[in-house]
Order: sequence, then structure tokens, then C-alpha cells
Amino acid sequence: MGADSEATVTRLLTLLNVSATRSKRKIPSTPVVEPVKLNKRSAAELATTDVVEAEQQGESNDVNMDDIEDDADEAKANDPYSMHFSADSIYLTAPAREAVVAGRWKTKRRKIDHVGRVVEVQPENGVEVQEIAYRDAVLPKLRETFDSRESSSSNFAHHLLSTASTYQDLYLARNTLETDASSRGALALHALNHVSKIRRKVLKTNERIAHAAKTPTAEQPSATEIQDQGFTRPSVLILLPFRNSALKWVKSFLAHVPTHKVENLSRFEAEFGLPAGTTDKLSSAPAGTYPRDHVETFKGNVDDNFRVGVKLTRKSVKLFADFYSSDIVIASPLGLRLSIGKEKGADFLSSIEVMVVDQADAMTMQNWDHVQFVMSQMNSLPKEAHDTDFSRVKPWFLDGHAKYLRQTILMTAYETPETRALFNHELRNVAGKIRTEHAWQPVSVPEGISQNFVKFDCSSVQSEPDKRFEYFTKQMLPTILKSAVQSVKTMIFVPSYFDFVRLKNYMKALEMSFTVLSEYSTNQDISRARQAFFAGDKAFLLMTERFYFFRRYKIRGIRNLVFYQAPEHAQFYGELLTFPFLDDGVDASDVTARVLYSKYDCMRLERIAGTAGLPALLDS
Repeated sequence: MGADSEATVTRLLTLLNVSATRSKRKIPSTPVVEPVKLNKRSAAELATTDVVEAEQQGESNDVNMDDIEDDADEAKANDPYSMHFSADSIYLTAPAREAVVAGRWKTKRRKIDHVGRVVEVQPENGVEVQEIAYRDAVLPKLRETFDSRESSSSNFAHHLLSTASTYQDLYLARNTLETDASSRGALALHALNHVSKIRRKVLKTNERIAHAAKTPTAEQPSATEIQDQGFTRPSVLILLPFRNSALKWVKSFLAHVPTHKVENLSRFEAEFGLPAGTTDKLSSAPAGTYPRDHVETFKGNVDDNFRVGVKLTRKSVKLFADFYSSDIVIASPLGLRLSIGKEKGADFLSSIEVMVVDQADAMTMQNWDHVQFVMSQMNSLPKEAHDTDFSRVKPWFLDGHAKYLRQTILMTAYETPETRALFNHELRNVAGKIRTEHAWQPVSVPEGISQNFVKFDCSSVQSEPDKRFEYFTKQMLPTILKSAVQSVKTMIFVPSYFDFVRLKNYMKALEMSFTVLSEYSTNQDISRARQAFFAGDKAFLLMTERFYFFRRYKIRGIRNLVFYQAPEHAQFYGELLTFPFLDDGVDASDVTARVLYSKYDCMRLERIAGTAGLPALLDS
């Protein structure tokens, strides 16, 4: 037995001991039968332990038989939920798991209709995943609502839902403003379908146990057949950057269950929307005042500290449910990290089976460390028992193998090294994973501007920041300072805040005439800096990408643009090159642009120069 296996066994034995010690009642050697009303037509007797289990799952004992009757879709042998998440999952084989741990993946490229070109990777010796139409995976009632809302022309949503229904990991590397609502609607339905199938399975198991208890001659369910749960109830996690994103997701959830009663909706809208009487300057501004992507990202409530539990029952949706009685957890990385610190543990993440990370590009502009922290807490063995009935827990939860079955869905407007690393190294789904590919067109810039892309040599990612700083301070900046034209009215754009601080200190040591704009600048600092630069009182303006991402101010007085590194947002490059023309009498020949880059900037460069133009830059 390996060290990891021994640790898992030790943790489980501790949990069992804690569970037994904290129990307030004796567990009888034989089940004590108590009559429990199931519905208006019949009564059955449940063992005491089964009543506790039903309460733990948050289900009422007064259930409707329509919820637990056999469903044609679930009875199919190729039901993706049953194949992937049953106690004896067909994908969780020892060879597949060993291949994932060793990083042995086989890769193929293919095209998914209306989704585009994708790269699909599967573990060596793993079970091949079969494609499935969403109509064969989604429960009929949910499917009817989806089909009635989505027109036949919405093929993207249909095929995305079909792809997600395979329960492979999915990375949408180019989720645009045009596809955002459709992708959110499809994946919200996927999450609801997953929760609904878990609940139906639990209710059916409860009914079988109750029937076996009251009928001595009835066939007893096997141990595997009753293993249908995790350690805790939450099974879906939606990770989002802002409260306005959570509001959109909850609206998408509710659109799929229009007949459900919604508890605490007014409170949710008050806390996740703008205060009553408040005017949203982004939404109310004349068209064209702000770029569309900025409006869509920042309109509404943009607080980044939140978490809310969502509990689903047969006829209702409860918002602000306690995490341990919730089915879905919606949170920001910061909110989740603070909650984990307050709870002194992340037990409510121990049984997550579907995780969605939306707007990952916005999270890279916040604090990516919070995302990495959340990922490190996923599917860990819980520290407390939480009244868990371990006889009902799926064996791969007990073995600490849930991370090999969890489906993770990443959505971003563009790729970054952080999101690609997350996909490559943190996602371990034995069913495989899919990443979309996108061919970029060059960014449109004003005609006639002199653009100079300057490459510096670098042999490793670790040495890249130092090599960049060395080249800029010894080669590029001295050249700029010697030029009478380029040593004034020059903006230096710095994507990384750490590079920004380093460069600011260097320029201060040289006693250069400059001012700064960063994400930490106050409104008063911003006003002074913009005015000083425009008036010519300061020759240089040092600005971070995060400042521009959050503020999107138009800067006047620019004649020369120096990109210490290419921006993550390709459109920032084009927008900044239009700013010199905010001033009267500026000709394209008066404007210069320099971009310092290395071979490790390939993702950024591809979005600026286009996929076809990237090789020329890398080979120069």
C-alpha cells in the first residue's frame, strides 16, 4: 500500500470514529422500523438510519412518486451520468488513473459542429467516450423547457450541451460576447440536470430500502446499489468573478425551471444587483462611450466577494441555503477562500462532481492565486463527518479518487498561460478533456502608424522577467531617451504589476519626468496624472493593464506608445493606438509604437498579429 493510500485510509478511519463519537443515539444492531408517510396514497416503513439519510440530503419524506418512478432516459445503458458517476464508474479504471497520474495522454484533433475545432486528450488505456446527443442525456422536463426557449438556429447551445453531457472536461478558450448567453444557458441546464439525476437516484434508493424493510421477502439492494452519494450534499460549483455574473447565472437556472417557487429571490436581487435608485453609468451611457466588452463585464454589481448556496427541491429553488444543505454553490474565488478560512476547512467542496469556471480571463485580472487555492481544496477528504452515512458514499469518494471523475468546465474570452496551465495540469478527468481552438485575425489599427516589434532572447520562463527588464533598461529605454521626439508624450504600458513596480523604481532612480496610473491609484491620483501628462508637465506615463481593464479611460496627449509586454487583451492594443488621434492635428506619421516581446509571449502576440502572422514574429 502506497503512502497516499495509507493517508486516505487513516483519514477515513478518523472520520468514522468522529462520526460514531458524536452520534447522539445508539445505532441498533438491527434496523428499528418506524412508519413514515411517503405520499397521500401509501405509507411505508423506513429504517431509522434511512430517515436520517433523507434528512441529511435535505429531502422531505413527503415525496411525489413521479419523482422516483423509472425514467426511460435513466434506464438506458448509455446514460452518461450513470456511466460516469455510478459507484462502479466505467471510466475509473486503474490503467486510466495511472496514465493520468503519469501524464500519459493521447491527443487527437477533430471538429464539433457549431462549436469549432477542438483538441481532445484522453488517458492512455482509458475507456473511449462515445458522443451523445443532449436529448439522450437531459431529463425530459428540463429538455422541454430548453427546447422551447432555444430556437432551432441556436445550434451552438445544442452542441455545447451535447459535448458537456459526455462529462469530459471542457475548455472553451474563446467564449465571445455573442456566445456568452448561449453557453451560460446550456451549462446551467447541464448543472440542473446533474443535480436532478442525483436527487432522483437518492429518492429511488430510499424507496427501495423502505420497500425491503417492510417486505421481508423482497430482494435486498446490494451495497453497490445504495452507494449513491458523496460526503456532503453540494455537487456543483460555479466559480465567477463578480456579483453581476452570479445574477446572470441564477437567472439562467430559474429560466429552466419556470414553475418552481423561488425562495429569497428579492434578497438575492437586492444583494447581487445595484441598490434601488442607483443609476448604472455604463448601461445609461450613450452607445459607443465605452467598449461593449467593458459594459458587459462591469455593468451592475461588480463586488468580487460573495458566495451563495442554492438548494433544489421538486417544486422550489432556495437561494442562500446553508452550504451543507445546498446542491449548487455559486461563489467568487475570493469569497470562497474567505469562507474556507472562516469555516477552517473546505468540506463542502469534498463532493463536487461538476465545476464551472466562467470568465476566467477576468479572474486573471483579479488575483489568480485565489483560483489556484480553490483548485487545491477541491475533492479533499472532509475534516468532519457531517452526519454522513458512509454506507451510502460512493467508493471512489472514499478512496480519494473523486478528482479523477470531476468534470471541470473552463470558459474564457481568450487564453492565458494561467488558464492553459490549469487545463493541462489541474484537470485529471479519466474520461478525457476537450479544448477549443481559435484562429485569430490581426487587430485593426489606424493606418500609417509605425509599429516596431522588438524581440529579445530568453532561454527559460523563469529568467524571462529579468531578461526583459535588462533588455528594456539597457537597450530600448536609452534609445528612447536620446530621441527628442520619443522622450516626451510617451506612454509605457506594463501588463504585470510586479514589472510596473520594478520599472517605476528604476525610472525614479534615474530622476525621469513621469507619472503613473495603476489599479491602486485613487480618483484624485488619476485626475492629477492624466492632467500632468496631457499638459506636458510629465514626459512619460507609466500605466498597468489592470488599470485600463477596470477603468478603460481614454488618455490624451500620447504620441509614442511603448509596450513593455504585449497586453493580454488584444483589443487594448488597437484601442491605445487610437488615443493619439483624440487630439486635434495629429497625423499617423506622428505616432510610433514599440512592442517588446519574447517567444513566451506567443499567446498574446497571436491575438495581436493574427494566427497567420505569429510565425514571422517568433522566427524573426
